[in-house]
Amino acid sequence: MNDIHTIITERVDDIPLLLTQMQRMGLPALLDVYFPTHGHWQGLSLGWVSVIWLSSILSEGDHRLSHVEPWVHHRLETLRVTTGQAVERLDVTDDRLEIILRQLSDDTQWVAFEAALNQHTVRVYALPTARVHVDSTSASAYTTVNEDGLFQFGHSKDYRPDLPQVKVMQAVLDPLGMPLATDVVSGERADDPLYMPCIGRVQESLGRHGLLYVGDCKMASRATRACLTSQGDFYLCPLPALQLAEDELAQALEALWSGQQTLTPVYRERANGEPELIAQGYERQVPMHVEVAGKVWSWTERRLVVRSMRQARAGEAALRARVAQAVAALEECNRRGRGKKRFTAVAELRQTAEAMLERYRVGDLVRLRYTEQVHQRPVRGYRNRPARVQEERQVTMEVHVDEAAVDAAVRRLGWRVYGTNQPGESLSLAQAVLAYRSEYLVERSLGRLKGRPLSLTPMYVQRDDYATGLIRLLSIGLRVLTLLEFVMRRQLAAEGTPLAGLYAGNPKRATTRPTAERLLEAFGGITLTVIETSEQTYEHLTPLSALQQRILAALGFSSDMYTRLCTVSAEPP
Repeated sequence: MNDIHTIITERVDDIPLLLTQMQRMGLPALLDVYFPTHGHWQGLSLGWVSVIWLSSILSEGDHRLSHVEPWVHHRLETLRVTTGQAVERLDVTDDRLEIILRQLSDDTQWVAFEAALNQHTVRVYALPTARVHVDSTSASAYTTVNEDGLFQFGHSKDYRPDLPQVKVMQAVLDPLGMPLATDVVSGERADDPLYMPCIGRVQESLGRHGLLYVGDCKMASRATRACLTSQGDFYLCPLPALQLAEDELAQALEALWSGQQTLTPVYRERANGEPELIAQGYERQVPMHVEVAGKVWSWTERRLVVRSMRQARAGEAALRARVAQAVAALEECNRRGRGKKRFTAVAELRQTAEAMLERYRVGDLVRLRYTEQVHQRPVRGYRNRPARVQEERQVTMEVHVDEAAVDAAVRRLGWRVYGTNQPGESLSLAQAVLAYRSEYLVERSLGRLKGRPLSLTPMYVQRDDYATGLIRLLSIGLRVLTLLEFVMRRQLAAEGTPLAGLYAGNPKRATTRPTAERLLEAFGGITLTVIETSEQTYEHLTPLSALQQRILAALGFSSDMYTRLCTVSAEPP
């Protein structure tokens, strides 16, 4: 047998799939075009270094710069064959990755790159572009605060007000949740003025108007609604009390209860195919007149008065639980016994009771009546003290639940007013409710950005330009995940056959809506082994399973992306 000189083992896993997906998206070429490097840059181009770094982040869930070079060193053969580039360990040193972050932090170049990427992906994947969701989040870091810096203290959505943060505003495409625009601003900024700049970049990159922009109540400022209307776009958002006339919701409900309005039910299909009543409501029209940039814009806004059935049920359960807790606490004040406080004055008991009602927020639902009693209690004589009669005062209260008030409060639960300028012919009340229910798309997108595998938090960079560049790099990775997921789900829907084998411990469980994370996880354990002798080189790749082959086929990829890693591969048993 020939003497063995070298044995190389590499974890291949999902790397070929990720890199091939990024090549299909045109990422290496686009990054090289819009982020040109200095003439002294040598070796692998910035675009290829960026996608290799992204594949490391998506595969390992770690964005630390120091971890990339050893990761690449242990996968050189896989990276070289998959990319077709002469990848070297020194191509991904910390200083090169820092250059990438500085380049991506350039606002002008990033806007141009993001627009080109949007146009490319929408065209290649034939994506629908009728509806966009917009929302924001914050990302904290262990760093210092500079007066004009990016990291500032503000309202933390991570529940860490003690840490400085940056704010990320994102617009994502419905139904796949792919980011179209990602803005990074200082952490103390309010959300309201961030919507139109983000929406404006979506308008420019897609090159069209007439889209429906869906957001939460912070998008409901009159200026934002007027700007969208003036530009020929549509909006849908819940209206906070500040944007409603005084008692508008109460009047809208009174019109319903008096029989002047009838409710339209909204159904959603359950997993078993049965319809489920999720909401009901009606609409009314309100004339709007708002001045924008010195010009008054007028339009008719549809006000959708909608009740969420789930929210109403949850609110009723919580309300009745608070009433029961308040009654139990109040009645406890009447109990006498060792260690129990004895109330001897109505004012004192009333003060305690009102504090309880305020704590449980049931002051209008529970009625109290106070009773003062005087008892004569004989006291035996003791030593030189004669027997006597002692008066004792005790104050008690009767606790009654006002059931009529409780029923009235329950009837008001779950109601909300939404505003939209899109005509009912193209957006019915039911469609509007379902469109807003899809707001989870942008929330899920931001959650993915901060959690695994992108893992923005905790943030390990502290410079402002590095933080901006990193968030933008991770937003590209978010596009990779959403496109993989979208293509797979679309293909499974076309085939009509669910995908099984993704869930550990339950191999028979099947789904038509797998997540990108589970798809990538299915490629774990693929290993490339290279044995070099004095006369020949032997290569072996872990054979692809039937599940892995089906995933690749559904995504439109050939298993060749894996099998070409070696010339001799074992056949599946």
